Amino acid sequence: MASSTFLIAIVAVPFIASLLAAILPQSARNAEAWLSGAVAIFGLAVTIWLYPQVTDGGVLRQEISWIPELGLNLIFRIDGFAWLFCLLITGVGLLVVLYARYYMSPKDPVPRFFAFFLAFMGSMLGVVLSGNIVQLVIFWELTSITSFLLIGYWFHLAQARDGARMALTVTGLGGLGLLLGMLIIGHIVGSYDLDVVLASGDLIKSHPLYVPALLLVLLGALTKSAQFPFQFWLPHAMAAPTPVSAYLHSATMVKAGVFLLVRFWPVMAGTDAWFWIVTFAGLTTLMLGAYIAIFQTDLKGLLAYSTISHLGLITTLLGMSSPLAAVAAIFHIANHATFKASLFMAAGIIDHETGTRDIRKLSGLFRFMPFTATLAMVASAAMAGVPLLNGFLSKEMFFTETALRDANPFVNLALPIGATVAGMFSVVYSLRFVHGVFFGPPPTELDRVPHEPPALMRRPIEILVLVCLLVGIIPGITIAPFLAAAVVSVVGPDTPYYSLSVWHGFNIPLAMSAIALVGGVLLYLALYNYLNRGIEGPPLIRNLKGQRIFERVLVTISWKWAKALEKLLGTRRLQPQLALLMTLAVIAAFIPLLGGVGPLAGSPTPFDPAFALVWAVGIVCAVVATYQAKFHRLVALVLLGGAGLMTCITFVWFSAPDLAVTQLLVEIVTTVLILLGLRWLPKRVEFHTEDGLSRKARFRRVRDLALAIIAGCGMALMSYAIMTRPAGQGIGDFFLENSYKLGGGTNVVNVMLVDFRGFDTLGEITVLGIVALTVFALLRRFRPASDSVEKPEQQRIQNAFDDQRPDRNSGDTINEYLMIPAVIMQWLFPVIIVLALHIFLRGHDQPGGGFAAGIIMSIAFILQYMAGGTRWVEERLRILPVIWIGSGLLLALLTGLGSWLFGYPFMTTAFQYAEIPFIGRVPMATALLFDLGVFNLVVGATVLILIALAHQSVRAPRVSRRLPPVVREEAAPSPEEAR
Repeated sequence: MASSTFLIAIVAVPFIASLLAAILPQSARNAEAWLSGAVAIFGLAVTIWLYPQVTDGGVLRQEISWIPELGLNLIFRIDGFAWLFCLLITGVGLLVVLYARYYMSPKDPVPRFFAFFLAFMGSMLGVVLSGNIVQLVIFWELTSITSFLLIGYWFHLAQARDGARMALTVTGLGGLGLLLGMLIIGHIVGSYDLDVVLASGDLIKSHPLYVPALLLVLLGALTKSAQFPFQFWLPHAMAAPTPVSAYLHSATMVKAGVFLLVRFWPVMAGTDAWFWIVTFAGLTTLMLGAYIAIFQTDLKGLLAYSTISHLGLITTLLGMSSPLAAVAAIFHIANHATFKASLFMAAGIIDHETGTRDIRKLSGLFRFMPFTATLAMVASAAMAGVPLLNGFLSKEMFFTETALRDANPFVNLALPIGATVAGMFSVVYSLRFVHGVFFGPPPTELDRVPHEPPALMRRPIEILVLVCLLVGIIPGITIAPFLAAAVVSVVGPDTPYYSLSVWHGFNIPLAMSAIALVGGVLLYLALYNYLNRGIEGPPLIRNLKGQRIFERVLVTISWKWAKALEKLLGTRRLQPQLALLMTLAVIAAFIPLLGGVGPLAGSPTPFDPAFALVWAVGIVCAVVATYQAKFHRLVALVLLGGAGLMTCITFVWFSAPDLAVTQLLVEIVTTVLILLGLRWLPKRVEFHTEDGLSRKARFRRVRDLALAIIAGCGMALMSYAIMTRPAGQGIGDFFLENSYKLGGGTNVVNVMLVDFRGFDTLGEITVLGIVALTVFALLRRFRPASDSVEKPEQQRIQNAFDDQRPDRNSGDTINEYLMIPAVIMQWLFPVIIVLALHIFLRGHDQPGGGFAAGIIMSIAFILQYMAGGTRWVEERLRILPVIWIGSGLLLALLTGLGSWLFGYPFMTTAFQYAEIPFIGRVPMATALLFDLGVFNLVVGATVLILIALAHQSVRAPRVSRRLPPVVREEAAPSPEEAR
């Protein structure tokens, strides 16, 4: 197997394992941990194996054709910088999995946790390995969704729900901006290939659209990495379980933003706009996060704000645009991952063993858990920048860059002063973490006696702390080769010299470090009494809370503005909504006419009295149905069926048998669907006065009539124009000529659906499946009001369904209503199945196909429900519509993916004919498998909707044992509540 193939495996395996973890039983906590650990080990092993191929600027690529004509291919690439991130994601992920095995309570829904965790890991790997910038955005949004699920894991807690919603809203908004920015960059460069983009720096920076593209890309990066002014969402993500916090804050979620800044640093940095925006946001975040962290009373809150501050440090370095600053930024990304992951795990152990994270209740824990305390103190020292630890080296490089002389006063004063003050603050909150928790008198407000955790739970912290020590003491052996590979891939082969030596002599950066360390200790002593008062929130800005601003903005948009818009445009009645929709459609249709585009291109066709009679019958049915709708909706439904039947005859008249068959079948199913839904329709509201209808009612009727006439005439005119268009002016000739040569079928309509437009069909059946599941979910939770329709009609409908109930003592339960013996309807079941099979197999060459066959199969099931009732059918037939939907969608997707195995673009088909006994020569194209997926999904979606409606329409609704139940899983309490 080629090395590049493993790039796909690294991303795909976590998603596959996520699905497996989701179906494991609740009691299999070890199995889920083993599965997640195996995935992380696989990713880590492949990453290490690929290292020799990414040194010295090497790039490994794997490209899969998707839509080559549009430049949209799946590209996975790894260079030294992406390799470093893969190492962090898989390595830290492995340690977090081991830690989570002992942290999570057996009462927690552990399968859900590891399923979300693995999906998040795959999403992050997809971000760092994407070689297509649009593909990068897709994985970027997947990280937002999966992190939302992880943050809201304990969804029974309000703070978890609020934190997850805030994170998704802010990062999702940034993701939309990032998508627009990537589209602009692709437009500038002429390609979405990341390698092409990275080679087009001068072109991008000189383009007039550079500033809009920069702002949009920075919106995505700053929101994801919680940089000012978007820093407020990250502390509220602390409602997630501690393993999630350790992973998100060290190697994944919040690092995605700075990863993006580093990735696009070669092509977007070096301008004034980049410098002022990125440096200002980074320096502000650096100081603000460090200042707020000092006054936090929750351990995870303190670490969260320290994460914000360190991300600000990295962002500030990247804003300087110098190569050595980029080196320092990459170095600190790796260092921060090690000490921050270990600190979060230590905080989780403290919480796990004491039952609290409140610093005001914790003290003197060193005597109870000396090993954990020692590890936490070393990690805190690394975070504070103490010498002989990894954090000291990258912070020294940061001080070196800020101390450089520049003509700009901001660079000369604000940067070094801000860096030194932020360094002092980092010493203060590190001392508060260590001194406030591990030293002092024994705790008196704890519910239990703290003790050391299990050895394996502490092992990840030991490994990470060991890395902090080794990198800090012997960086040339431990980190230098990997850092060099990452730096060369970003800065280029002309990277200036930099040193990782621990001692550089007496210089300005060393003086800044000494001032930060000594000043931090003195500042902590000065604030000691104030901090011990237990006052929450930092002085001066205690009342300035980003959450409050966010919630006010959210309320203004989603409540005030939305209510005003709903009051202006919304209504609880369907008729005004349809009127508005049709008005917009009519306006949109007439816009081309204003430009002089005429719909009539052909010559008039001869008048045919017989065809005119068919249309006359359809028009009469439609008009009378409109009139009958206010008196008897069932009659109106029958008349609508008549209009649909005339449409079907029209298709036959114009030699469109596929459309005629589909129209007829859909007409049957929708008639039953609307019949079941009649009870849900609201009562007609007429506005009468003493002189008859009110002016408002008359206006509404005239308006609806005018819209109907205009829309109907417009559709008729457009249809006529298309049918009378001269030959050779449309795309029809292409499909007629290539249907058999390229698609292997003579039924042009079906070949278009499953071959030429297969991707569109895949999207359409996906939407159909989503609609079916949504309808089912809604109908499981709501029932129509008893007075939703007129009483007489409601009673007639109810009586009709009562006649079908199997608990009635009658021979043929349907006879009283449909005048057809139930036994005949049951005998029709195998006949219709054979017909569906016949229509399906002939669809590639003759009228038919998966969609029509699926509707026919649905009708077979519907007849059984009508003949025997819901209970009778569900006791005899195992109808699992959700399984039909899932299998159909999966089969259609796998058929499209199968083309990749042979090196062809997605959804490329192959065809061959086979002789089947008693059937004959049958086309065996791969599109047949895709059509089978369409068939399965149509059956499942149609039956699911109809069954759900039928269950809600009978007098005493019963939930089918064959339908998927609505799972209301009781969420396990958090470790604090469990204890």
